[in-house]
Amino acid sequence: MPQESLDMLDSELVVRLRQLSHIALDMDGTIYNGDTRLACALPFLEQVRELGIGYSFVTNNPSKSVGDYLKKLRGMGLSVDVDQLYTSAMATIDFLHREHPHVRHLFALGTPSMMDEFAAAGFTFSTDDHEDEPDAVVIGFDLTLTYARVCRAAWWMVQGKPCIATNPDRVCPADQPTVLVDCGAICAMLESATGRAPDKVLGKPDPDMLRGIVDRFAIPYSQIAMVGDRLYTDILMARRAGALGVLVLTGESTRQDVEDAAKAPDLVVPSLAEFGDLLVWAKTNGDA
Repeated sequence: MPQESLDMLDSELVVRLRQLSHIALDMDGTIYNGDTRLACALPFLEQVRELGIGYSFVTNNPSKSVGDYLKKLRGMGLSVDVDQLYTSAMATIDFLHREHPHVRHLFALGTPSMMDEFAAAGFTFSTDDHEDEPDAVVIGFDLTLTYARVCRAAWWMVQGKPCIATNPDRVCPADQPTVLVDCGAICAMLESATGRAPDKVLGKPDPDMLRGIVDRFAIPYSQIAMVGDRLYTDILMARRAGALGVLVLTGESTRQDVEDAAKAPDLVVPSLAEFGDLLVWAKTNGDA
């Protein structure tokens, strides 16, 4: 990064960069696009490790299990452990354990991988039978969705069961000629049918997505940078949580989006490469 660009950095931003102890990374659009790893990803993670900064991967997509994500990231040559992954399914599980400890039996719309995550956390699942009464309804990004199960979810919502959604995304990014209808769109359909929205929607921009990292690594929000490519999820969550919001322009958001935004991110960089250079400069220049 040119020296003149470094010299123009706001002094408060420099202080925040120096205080960072953890980087929360969005994946699609930040680390990779579809199944293609971005060239800047590996060098950035190496820089972060050399600086002694921790990092983890945060995703709104609950359709894959932690094991699925580990396989994908490691297959791209990235160094990642189980405790460095946090999905919206995990945030939902943590929320239920914390806020609804009595809930154990769920009617859930989700992929087999998502169901496995909930089962491993001690939850059981009700069938489509109206006599198999759940404690709550969970709506996820369900690529195995069937009409009958949507109708049963609507039924239990009408009966007043607590309803939790894993994430607000209406569509999932795709590198194929299709539209991947996501959890937010499924929730909109159910709300239209029942007149009722979910009681709680996890996933970015809800700050509970960062709470999992705060609790796991015992660090304050102020020492976390949330890095992602979406203004209305990654950056909005950072703002709500009091973390540093870093927008990369390798995914969805453009510079025009930033100019049109009511409130700009704390930092906008072309990619992780430039953010890594900034971190190195800030961490190695002391109070100069």
